[in-house]
Amino acid sequence: MKKRITVLLMSLLLLIGVIAPAATTTADAKTKNIKVTYVLKKNKKQIAKKTVTLKKNATVMTGVKKGWKVTEKGGFISAIDGKKQNNKKKIYWTFTVNGKKVNVAANKKKLKNKDKVTFTLAKYNG
Repeated sequence: MKKRITVLLMSLLLLIGVIAPAATTTADAKTKNIKVTYVLKKNKKQIAKKTVTLKKNATVMTGVKKGWKVTEKGGFISAIDGKKQNNKKKIYWTFTVNGKKVNVAANKKKLKNKDKVTFTLAKYNG
């Protein structure tokens, strides 16, 4: 009887040893990705919205390029999905992260899980 219990316990420990590392690996893989919601606006009207999955510490630029066709130079965006800036009319793409203005280029601003990025194409009054 003792031998059966010992064999059963050893089998159970072996099974736990095989399953536990697999569960940890799956959890680690999930934490390496983040989900970020992107909203595109023209003036105050929303024209598009997407949630994209990115690698941890990805930039605003990485996500917007994953969701749309983007024209940019040096991290500054001049067109998204065919909607272009107009320098003569002072209409530009600007962006916020979680409602806060960002004063760096889109290729420099790092993102966190559940961030909300809003790009707005509008006349700049600054």
